[in-house]
Amino acid sequence: METIAVPFEALVDAARSAVSLLAPALSTIRSLSDADLLRFQRELAELRREIDSDSALVAGEVGFRSRRELGYSGLAQREGFRTPEALVRHETGSTTRDAVTLVRVGAIVLDALDPVPEGSASAPSIGGEPWLREVGSAVSTGLLSIDGAEAIRNGLGKPTTLLADRPDAEAGEADPSGVSEDDLAGAAHELLLGLADAPGLHADKLFLLARSLRDDLDQSGVAERESAAYRDRSVRRTRRANGLSRFIIDPDIESSAFWDEVYDSLTSPRRGGPRFVSDNDKAWADAIATDTRSLDQYLHDALTQLLRIAVDSESTDARQIIGSKQPAVRVLVTQDALDTRSGFGHIEGTNTAISMEAVERMACTSGTVSILFDNNLQPLDLGREQRLYSSRQRIAMAARDGGCMVEDCDRPPSWCEAHHIEHWKRDFGNTNIADGILLCRHHHLLVHNNHWEIARDDVGFWLIPPPTVDPDQTPRLMPSKSAALLDLRRRGNPHERGVR
Repeated sequence: METIAVPFEALVDAARSAVSLLAPALSTIRSLSDADLLRFQRELAELRREIDSDSALVAGEVGFRSRRELGYSGLAQREGFRTPEALVRHETGSTTRDAVTLVRVGAIVLDALDPVPEGSASAPSIGGEPWLREVGSAVSTGLLSIDGAEAIRNGLGKPTTLLADRPDAEAGEADPSGVSEDDLAGAAHELLLGLADAPGLHADKLFLLARSLRDDLDQSGVAERESAAYRDRSVRRTRRANGLSRFIIDPDIESSAFWDEVYDSLTSPRRGGPRFVSDNDKAWADAIATDTRSLDQYLHDALTQLLRIAVDSESTDARQIIGSKQPAVRVLVTQDALDTRSGFGHIEGTNTAISMEAVERMACTSGTVSILFDNNLQPLDLGREQRLYSSRQRIAMAARDGGCMVEDCDRPPSWCEAHHIEHWKRDFGNTNIADGILLCRHHHLLVHNNHWEIARDDVGFWLIPPPTVDPDQTPRLMPSKSAALLDLRRRGNPHERGVR
């Protein structure tokens, strides 16, 4: 590829000058006709594709200069970044996903403009996907956007193994059911011809078209992709910045269709659903259409209520899934706060505060259970009449402990088992709340199997390691995780207070 040297500063200055000329004033935009407004939008999109092609080319070169075989001498490593994508994200201020896409498409563009000579062993492969070189060329000319290139790449996938690549294959023999690089290059060419005839094709449509072409080329691969989606199905829980949970759902193909159907059924009145429905359905649709909640808020509340109905169901199918112990959300609040309607409460197992209004609403729905604490902040006990802790005792222990009492453990009360610090059989211990403590299953087994001990005094509970871990057996304080108990301590006079 012939290179023309242009001073770097001149390139940057020219780009900035061009952009400054395009910056329209609000009055200019407001004065445009509808046709001119849409034309301006299209022209800006075309210019953006041209700029993005340069950005991808630069990102591809960053990736090339940071390739794995260079090790710590690669560009990204020298700059203190583990990967070229991380370096590009830092330099561009983009998201991880955008940086990954930019580097990946940039490699395709670089490979299209300066391909490694076929059969050359001296130079490393740049893109590693030669069937996409025409896609890379389309990006470099501004015909195809970065997102469009990524959509084609994801939709077409990779070649399948041919018989000629297998050790037991005869020379020149090919697998008619396989998909070769030439097959994929032909499919990419077909897609780009369609894009030239219909430049309005967006990335989502390109992905569907590319996947359809792949399915036609590789019918046996449909079942494999279906199996892969089934293997990858998941629901993941992460934490938001405010401490609350976020659930990410990745369904398999059949479940995805079911989720889509539920989603469409719940939201259709907001999204132009059918007009010719029964009177009952019309009343339901009108109520949703005029609901003051946003679509996302309504969907959240509707799905949550569907889960509540399922959990509350007494059907055998529901019990087989959720078990006999129904999930429950408990709110902990001091008696003083409840009486004076001041302060706040806590949802058990979290440190997230909730308003007194929310506490009162949940109390009205579910009722209250009073748990009185003594001077040492211990709930009242029930003696030795029973081997296992009762549900009411566990409620009290959850209010006191807030979860597994091992210091670095974050398991909530619902994941915990009640442990007798005076062992029931060995020490003839009582099933008293003061002599019980919540431990997750892992730490409960650790205490019993590895011979750790737990002691209690006026300060609290102490974890005592075995001599094999600490010859001095120095006690380690086991702090409560209960935010409500901390509220109780801060308010003083604990023997006159209660936690609900």
